Amino acid sequence: MFRIRPIYDTTVPVDSLCVEQVQTILAERFPFIAPEEVADLPATLKNPMAKGYRTILFVAEGQRRTVQGFALLCHFSDLRFCYLDFLSVSLSHGGGGVGSALYERVREEARALGNTALFFECLPDDPLLCRDETLLQENKARLRFYERYGARPIVNTAYETPLSAEDDCAPYLVADPLDKPFQLSRPRARSIIRAILERKYKEKCSPQYVRMVLDSIPPSPLALRETRYLTETISANRQTISADRKIAVICNHNHRIHHIRERGYVEAPVRIDSILREIKKTELFTLRDPRHFSEQYITAVHDKKFVTYLKRVCSTLPENKSVYPYVFPIRNAARPPKDLAVRAGYYCIDTFTPLNGNAYAAARGAVDCGMTAAQEVLDGRRLAYALVRPPGHHAEHRAFGGFCYFNTAAVVAQHLSAQGRVAVLDVDYHHGNGTQNIFYERSDVLTVSIHGHPSFAYPYFSGFHEETGEGQGQGFNRNYALPEEMDGVGYAEVLRRALGCIRDFDPAFLVVCLGLDPAKGDPTGTWSLQAKDFHLNGKLIGALGKHTVVVQEGGYRIRSLGVNAGNFFQGLFEGSRLARSR
Repeated sequence: MFRIRPIYDTTVPVDSLCVEQVQTILAERFPFIAPEEVADLPATLKNPMAKGYRTILFVAEGQRRTVQGFALLCHFSDLRFCYLDFLSVSLSHGGGGVGSALYERVREEARALGNTALFFECLPDDPLLCRDETLLQENKARLRFYERYGARPIVNTAYETPLSAEDDCAPYLVADPLDKPFQLSRPRARSIIRAILERKYKEKCSPQYVRMVLDSIPPSPLALRETRYLTETISANRQTISADRKIAVICNHNHRIHHIRERGYVEAPVRIDSILREIKKTELFTLRDPRHFSEQYITAVHDKKFVTYLKRVCSTLPENKSVYPYVFPIRNAARPPKDLAVRAGYYCIDTFTPLNGNAYAAARGAVDCGMTAAQEVLDGRRLAYALVRPPGHHAEHRAFGGFCYFNTAAVVAQHLSAQGRVAVLDVDYHHGNGTQNIFYERSDVLTVSIHGHPSFAYPYFSGFHEETGEGQGQGFNRNYALPEEMDGVGYAEVLRRALGCIRDFDPAFLVVCLGLDPAKGDPTGTWSLQAKDFHLNGKLIGALGKHTVVVQEGGYRIRSLGVNAGNFFQGLFEGSRLARSR
């Protein structure tokens, strides 16, 4: 068994290890490649446009992350075409459908990038062009394989002319129309062939050789060679989204144990139902079960005494009994009271976030989902979504509040920060005071929050523009506090500024605190964003092109909640695709 997935960079360790294995296969299967070209592969992925085209690596992984095969795809974004550079199976994993699976995945990528055809070179099956009988038979088998997909050599050009008279077996230029009619005008053909020869093979092809090939292109549209080996071709389903491209969604289905049935308590289980119902209508998601993680990940961002208190007080409360904080230590915060219920005010920032028998367990479940989403990203996935409740971004280092008990987004950011810099973008209507509090003195985690101004919006005492961090964290906290009335157009302008700040920080990972309460009619907000606005916001965020974990925060207008979530993720998916096509 194996899975196919793309690698766009070597940010996460698992991708770096895969690239090392690919380098070994490259050296084994293609001994004519210069050692420095093999060695440059990680740098090529990290700086994809240095050569005038973007390189995308696809790997076929077996058990224990063993790379069984790979494909290197070059995307010439300015000319909107793809060129397949290499496709190979390792010496120890020949056969088994690996090559076919890799090629089908490459075709899907080329279609998703909006290309009319996929190009690549293939050694000739003509004995006049290849005198080595053994190699000739291999070439025939290879062209037979590609012909199954409709890919055939382009005819009536001098592309297969050897670079020198001594050379043998100069390659054909092959085109795969990707299940569409092949249409390539002379100007378009000249642009594509020039780009291949001058960018991909600029060290080998002289200007005179390039000019000769270009001049050989006929004035009429180019054609493919007649089918030589097969009578039927494989036609792929264009609507299918490969598993590796989908957004992993992790939901703590046990969230229902935390249900405050009191009038006006809007943080209800139906929120999750509304979102799940809508996103399941798309093909963008793959459902993953949450894994259980130890408490040490929580205490990495929260005070241990605070965590212990929540566990103890929740375990002592009878069923259907809630405790609301009502006494707060303004004058003496050093000596908490012995009574656990009274002590709630020692660890809380408001009077409307209750403790009950299931609050701790539900919050732990949310953290498990967030950590599972983080692990999906560390395993190489680009997008993951922790669909959780209760939310978490108001939970500070040693305090809960705002319906939040543990800060799932902060736990995720802390975990990811071990592998590279992290940016946390909070797009909830309310300021992410908890996340700001936890990372306020750190420079490896940038915290950015777009929210209603604290003069009228919860949590009222934080989220001001001048709060920019302290100590080493000076300059690494940004607040965009907005007025009471805000539409989608105005919000998008602010979001672009915030994303520019994140782009300058250049993080390896992005954590998005997704609040859907900027929506029109939300009972906790005053703004008027609609579905199309959430789609645009998602697209702008996705265009950063980062490994991204989205953590669900607020959003309480049930009628529009699911639709807005669906539009956000459609935009996020499109934006991420756009970033990879550049």
